[in-house]
Amino acid sequence: MPLTNVKIIPGFDKTDTPSGAEGKWIDGDFTRFRYGQPEKIGGFTAIGSHTISGPARAIHTFTDLDGRKYAGIGSSKLLLIYYGGAFYDITPLGTQVSSVTFTSTNNSNTVTVNKTAHGLVAGEYFLFTNVTLPGGGATSFTTANFTDNTFEVVTATANTFTVTMPVTETGTGMTAAGSADVTPYIDIGPIAQTAGYGWGTGQWGGSIGNQPSTTLNGLLQNNTAGTGGVGTSITLTSSSGFNSGGGIILVGALGSSSAELITYTGVSSNDLTGITRGALGTSISAHSSGTLVTEVSAFIGWGNQTTTSSVILDPGNWHLDNFGEIFTATIRNGKTFTWNAGASNPLNNRAIEMPSAPTRSILTAVSDRDRHFVHFGTETTVGDANTQDPMFIRFSDQEDFSTYAPTSTNTAGTFRLDTGNTIVTAISGKDYILILTDQAAYTMQFVGPPFTFSIRQVGTNCGCIGQHAAAYADGKVYWMGLSGGFFVYDGTVKLLPSLVEDFVFTTDGDNLGVNYNSNQIIYASHNSLYNEIIWFYPKGTPLPNGSSQNDRSAVYNYVENTWATMSLARTAYSDSVTYDNPQATEFNSTGTPTFPTINGVTNTFGASTLFAHEEGTNQISLNGVSSPIPAFVQSGDFDISQGGDGEFLLKVRRFLPDFKNLEGTVTITLGTKNFPISTQSTTTSFAVTSTTSKIDTRVRGRLANIKIENTAVDDNWRFGTFRADVQPDGMR
Repeated sequence: MPLTNVKIIPGFDKTDTPSGAEGKWIDGDFTRFRYGQPEKIGGFTAIGSHTISGPARAIHTFTDLDGRKYAGIGSSKLLLIYYGGAFYDITPLGTQVSSVTFTSTNNSNTVTVNKTAHGLVAGEYFLFTNVTLPGGGATSFTTANFTDNTFEVVTATANTFTVTMPVTETGTGMTAAGSADVTPYIDIGPIAQTAGYGWGTGQWGGSIGNQPSTTLNGLLQNNTAGTGGVGTSITLTSSSGFNSGGGIILVGALGSSSAELITYTGVSSNDLTGITRGALGTSISAHSSGTLVTEVSAFIGWGNQTTTSSVILDPGNWHLDNFGEIFTATIRNGKTFTWNAGASNPLNNRAIEMPSAPTRSILTAVSDRDRHFVHFGTETTVGDANTQDPMFIRFSDQEDFSTYAPTSTNTAGTFRLDTGNTIVTAISGKDYILILTDQAAYTMQFVGPPFTFSIRQVGTNCGCIGQHAAAYADGKVYWMGLSGGFFVYDGTVKLLPSLVEDFVFTTDGDNLGVNYNSNQIIYASHNSLYNEIIWFYPKGTPLPNGSSQNDRSAVYNYVENTWATMSLARTAYSDSVTYDNPQATEFNSTGTPTFPTINGVTNTFGASTLFAHEEGTNQISLNGVSSPIPAFVQSGDFDISQGGDGEFLLKVRRFLPDFKNLEGTVTITLGTKNFPISTQSTTTSFAVTSTTSKIDTRVRGRLANIKIENTAVDDNWRFGTFRADVQPDGMR
């Protein structure tokens, strides 16, 4: 019999049945489509020699005026610069705690730090400064043991916390002796998005509005105590409307990384009594006097467990950019910091708070063409975090990110969007910034004085799912929709046709679509080497069945208009604009970070590894060990057309392997079944190398499919065509 060319069109079809997807690829992993054919993706090599604390949430690469290349990386615990193959810690520092004392014990490396209402919690990173130690043999520790190191708080009470020293105490021991100042790292937020607060989260029968709110009258420390760091009461400016029999309050703005839920048992004058800090899975945080307090008991506590929440606290997240040589970093719903690559010895400097800027923004961006710095979802009154409006935009004067007050002689200004509940993200295009709310799309375009920017709505019902879920490529912006689907803006907003949409967005049986409760960790990026937009997302919804970190990816080739899905898990990804290869981070929840050196470090926050992608054919760890990338692609079922569609059984007597760039060994498996709903009855596998010219076989069935895969180190392949001797073989 003559050979038959079994033609299979490029891209995955995950919407149809295996038999309905005849002539298509239906599944695969670590595979892309190029020139119409499937191939194994490129390898990735760990770089930087260390792992870093927490999941990385953003990567931004840039160069200084002398051409030096940098990558800024923001994790849930740190802000780092990667330069010259090494990491540098530039994490901003928080408010100093002064005049602590030490208690130590002979033959122990544990030191207790004493300070009333210190405000630190277990897991917090900090530095010691201004250290003085007692003499007389009380301690063998030196000031260098304290001041040259970063520490993690091991345990904490209201007035003490413990640390692990780099050496053991050989002195007699200190008892509330010595002195030092403690400077904590800035609080960035939790490693995962917090949602689904136990029992009855979410209201009964619809929306509840006009909840009582007021402000704190006094400071709440970062501890379990009440106002002023003592007792079990919180003093409010007014207790009007709060439940005399107890309830629950939200301290801070909804969605803020420092927002905290606190239960109370009663009201006395303007005090909430019987408080419990950090309720329902939220984290205890410090809150200044004047911080917004909202009564949220109506949203929480109907007595039935729920997996959704009206109160969702976002993960620690960053938006990174550069204003010329100045690297900018904004904590989601927090402050903006700068790091100047052009300064003297910049790698020895930490990022500092942007002067005169808003103190709370969802994200920021640089309008490159006209050099304005823009805050989105920010304060209506600069410096007052309680005035944060999720739909409010504030932009600086041209060339000056320290001036935000509009005057007749500058170009600073403000604008408020009206369609949606919150700005989700903003991304710079060719000559515009595309702003995406949870419902609509806007363009922000420089027009010059007196209006500075023209802002117009360009789309509705196209809300974005997360802060990093949009990417720009070749004049277009692509994003993942909040309500499902993928979108593109190329002058108009369009829905992208996709045959993987159901797989990505829908939970059905064993298929766990995107976890909407972790939407803010979804990360999109451009891979210009292969004309791809990649979305990394967490599978499964709702929690606890779903993932709290990214563990799947969807890939769109915008030149060949093909889609693929993978299990490639990355928390952040940067295109090969500054460096020759894309850079991306992988998170290990049980890993222990090795940079910076942190005394007493735990693996509570996990660790991230930085990889250079599209390099070689294997995955190579930090210790240089190569592991295979197990790529595969599988077709839908095909039959024989003689006598009618599927009327006759088919027999495959031989086939001719056709590969380009075949290295190592691939396995071709022919699977058969007799009816579309039948379980695959037989599989026959064949090893193929670059010298394999023909495979003889005796595969028989009504329907057949092919699978191509590799399992070993150094395997690499790009498939060509499948030519086979396929004959009719009876009707049963």
